[in-house]
Amino acid sequence: MLMASTRFSLSRSINLILKRHPFSSSPRFAPKALLKSYPCPLWSSSFSFCLQTLHHSISPYLSSSSSSFSSCSSLSPPSLASSVTVDDSIGSNPLLQDFDFPPFDIVEAKHVRPGIRSLLKKLESDLDELEKTLEPSWPKLVEPLEKIVDRLTVVWGMVNHLKAVNDSAELRANIEEVQPEKVKFQLRLGQSKPIYNAFKAIKESPDWQLLSEARKLIVGAQIKEAVLNGVSLEDDKREQFNKIEQLICRNWRLSHKFSENVLDATKKFEKLITDKKEIDGLPATALGLAAQTAVSKGHENATAENGPWMITLDAPSFISVVLHARNRALREEVYRAYITRASSGDLDNTPIINQILKLRLEKAKLLNYNNYAEVSMATKMASVDKAEELLEKLRSASWDAAVQDVEELKSYSKSQGASEADSLSHWDISFWGERLRESKYDINEEELRPYFSFSKVMDGLFNLAKILFGIDIEPADGLAPVWNKDVRFYCVKDSSGSTIAYFYFDPYSRPSEKREGAWMDEVVSLSRVLSRNGTTARLPVAHMVCNQTPPVGDKPSLMTFREVETVFHEFGHALQHMLTKQDEGLVAGIRGVEWDAVELPSQFMENWCYHRDTLMSIAKHYQTGESLPEEVYLKLLAARTFHAGSLSLYQIRFACLDLELHTKYIPDGSESVYDVDQRVSRITQVIPPLPEDRFLSGFNHIFAGGYAAGYYSYKWAEVLSADAFSAFEDAVLEDSKAVKEIGHKFRETVLALGGGKAPLEVFVEFRGREPSPEALLRHNGLLPVTACT
Repeated sequence: MLMASTRFSLSRSINLILKRHPFSSSPRFAPKALLKSYPCPLWSSSFSFCLQTLHHSISPYLSSSSSSFSSCSSLSPPSLASSVTVDDSIGSNPLLQDFDFPPFDIVEAKHVRPGIRSLLKKLESDLDELEKTLEPSWPKLVEPLEKIVDRLTVVWGMVNHLKAVNDSAELRANIEEVQPEKVKFQLRLGQSKPIYNAFKAIKESPDWQLLSEARKLIVGAQIKEAVLNGVSLEDDKREQFNKIEQLICRNWRLSHKFSENVLDATKKFEKLITDKKEIDGLPATALGLAAQTAVSKGHENATAENGPWMITLDAPSFISVVLHARNRALREEVYRAYITRASSGDLDNTPIINQILKLRLEKAKLLNYNNYAEVSMATKMASVDKAEELLEKLRSASWDAAVQDVEELKSYSKSQGASEADSLSHWDISFWGERLRESKYDINEEELRPYFSFSKVMDGLFNLAKILFGIDIEPADGLAPVWNKDVRFYCVKDSSGSTIAYFYFDPYSRPSEKREGAWMDEVVSLSRVLSRNGTTARLPVAHMVCNQTPPVGDKPSLMTFREVETVFHEFGHALQHMLTKQDEGLVAGIRGVEWDAVELPSQFMENWCYHRDTLMSIAKHYQTGESLPEEVYLKLLAARTFHAGSLSLYQIRFACLDLELHTKYIPDGSESVYDVDQRVSRITQVIPPLPEDRFLSGFNHIFAGGYAAGYYSYKWAEVLSADAFSAFEDAVLEDSKAVKEIGHKFRETVLALGGGKAPLEVFVEFRGREPSPEALLRHNGLLPVTACT
């Protein structure tokens, strides 16, 4: 669901990559309130961290030409960590050892401070040597610099990933303690005059025209990023800039604190229910999960049938309540708790929000930009004006439909005798929306769960990948250490049987230790420079993290349809990372892809959830093996555009609010950030938020993730992805030969070229023309409203 800083710049690579942090999904209260594209940072807290592991299993650093890899067999470990000389006192630190895959199972909080400090000391020495010996050439400048950047992102990414999936107070404290030291190194790297001048010399040299397109993009990006890092400022302004950056160090520590407050506030809410009447309407799956949660909290005898039941703000629990609980008071209590998370007491994020926005604006002004959004857009596909233009076009196309959605809900709830029909509030919209959807399409998502078992969904997804892209995905559990027993590990093979990539998948919700939401991140990218044997490129490794409903009792994980869409979405991100053919490590896979284009593959994959053959291959009853009935599929397809106007406006609210805060908002002015939210919501929400709504206090995307002045990119990329999928529709999806041919073309362009080619050029190469919003509006059932487009 969201993109991360996927531009991988040398000058700011450490600054950008190492401050990455996972963020959770936006509030999703009901089908009409659920985000169509699930928030999923392409990164979580990590970005690139393929370390070699103490567990001598598979090496992701050998190329697919290795015959050993074709069977995922064990190999001797590579030596990415071998360039680091460690003191005997920390020689046993797993962060600094040679290994094939990250030793997720043995890294502890106590390893963070000594490991990071030792690594920074070595990298400082490497940077000293580079600045003394560099020349304006690829081997003498870019290659050694990539090694420095990659090494730190590997280690820092690993510990932050563990923080996202196995959180603890001790790990938090250790990361925060060494973060200022890491930022100090970032500043030095980002403001290196010798490196900046060498890149400019490459661009001005007679050999410039001989460089590949990918290398030209790398050089241009590094020069731009160096300027954004203040490298060209006069001494006094650079000193002021550095002071701001030091504050931004605390800013990013604050961002960590922001996300921690959200997580802690989410965990803090617990409501134990002993009377089953209070949770009337909750489906069996939700009752089982609530009882299982109660057991974990010390109520050993809790059962799904007799309780007690523990309600939390974790997504599976929260969504079940607002969708299905007939108890209006319970819906209201849970809803209010959710929208006010981290907005009071010791967990109040309001001061953090204000400080972050103030620092961002100060930095923008120093760099001679009018606002932080302009800084953000400097390295994106869109401009502020273009992003605002698209959002307004979609807002106007969605508004009338959303007004009609609300009127329809009022009418329906009144017909059902609801006392609240004439004054529906937010905790009613989700509940009655689900009842209306069930009545119109006779679809109950809970009744669909038995058709979407985890294993069948994954089998169907992998089969689709084989059809479209010619790859095979095989379980490789046990070949790499994992951070939790539920994590799965896979290897990806091409049509010749050679392994070309690996990925981890952490599917289930763990509210006591794991962040909410869903995301994909790279573990390590394809890289020629970081080859193990000097002749074949290092292979890419990824991880996918979701928070779907875990197995309950003796039942497997039975997924909602939205959870199925989420898995397809994250897998789309992983595919772009794993199927890249760009071996310049700085622009391979998701690296270097403009932020607002990188959601294209993920949202593209969501469309296949509605493709009949694909869905039917997934939807098999976990007990009987029976396929999803045809009439149910047709209803599911028809329900796709249910209240699409309202759904669209939810995302537009978030995107417009994000841009407003980063373009026009004045910190410490007459308006609070919550006032801005209320003002923006008046034109983006048919039913404005409650006066006490503090959604912003939990908006991880822009305050603890990488989406500041970038949330619009979901809609931007939706235009690209819908148009890309329409290429398959144009060819007729039932034509298997045509589908394979177009799938191959999609792989060779969108998935293969990475950041080595401008995204608009990549799209045109695939589609044969520039993108149009028509397909998106058509898919959403909104096309008639937008004849002006």
